[in-house]
Amino acid sequence: MNAIKSVSEFHRLLSLPEPLHPLVSVINLGESVFLEDDVWKGFVNRFYCVALKREATGKIRYGQQHYDYDKGVLSFTAPNQVQYLDLQTIECGEGSLLIFHPDFLLKHPLATAISNYGFFDYAVNEALHLSADEEDNLINILNKINNECRHIDRHTQEIILSQIELLLNYSNRFYERQFITRKNNNHQILVKFEQFVDGYFTNNQKTNQGLLTVKMIAEHMNLSPNYLSDLLRVHTGQNTQQHIHEKLIEKAKEKLSTTNLSVSEIAYDLGFEHAQSFSTLFKKKTEMSPGEFRQSFN
Repeated sequence: MNAIKSVSEFHRLLSLPEPLHPLVSVINLGESVFLEDDVWKGFVNRFYCVALKREATGKIRYGQQHYDYDKGVLSFTAPNQVQYLDLQTIECGEGSLLIFHPDFLLKHPLATAISNYGFFDYAVNEALHLSADEEDNLINILNKINNECRHIDRHTQEIILSQIELLLNYSNRFYERQFITRKNNNHQILVKFEQFVDGYFTNNQKTNQGLLTVKMIAEHMNLSPNYLSDLLRVHTGQNTQQHIHEKLIEKAKEKLSTTNLSVSEIAYDLGFEHAQSFSTLFKKKTEMSPGEFRQSFN
């Protein structure tokens, strides 16, 4: 697998001059041309990318998903994610690409906080579709970052990172707006989610596959784990893992109060490998051990 290690190398592959700053750059996609290079057949970037694209043609594959950039969208990729480009069909189109190396975040709070922005792990088909006002807002931020790259001094890092953080926080807001405005589609996702979780426990899949996980649900729904959790949080107030725990406790209470199964048997039936793990979760969620809960019904 090829690795694009530096901002400068990425500029070269897009037929662009050297970047203004060695660790961060705002690229005008309309001025970019992909060089013929085997790197595009499978590569990872060593930096973060935020792409605001419109009117691009061709497809990019990111992970297991393809995305056709035929509309104005904002997408995010984290370092070391596998990507593929088809140079026979792709053109850059219009828009901007913000790239910044993890080293640029060192000794700044964003170095830790950036892991809280889950959309860097969304699939490409979960990109953010912007309104005209939202797009203008982000373009203004990108312009400020680009201008600041021309003035490298002891204030540069703080000023640029404050703008990047502002862009990420706006993106959080805009994603929440998208989760809410796409009601019909999201309602279908919520229904499918409930059906899968209920069916997992009803059809005894847990006995064969073990404890239900966020990854299992996300793969079944063809969504990235982070996107699913963020969507659920907006609509229900709970992420995917919290929903799983809620369903586990609900089923555990049902078995403890209506059957004579031992705690170990119930734990195994729910998919736990170890009864102690089940008891720990149950007590954490109910402030009672499974045995104490059962006794309250006797």
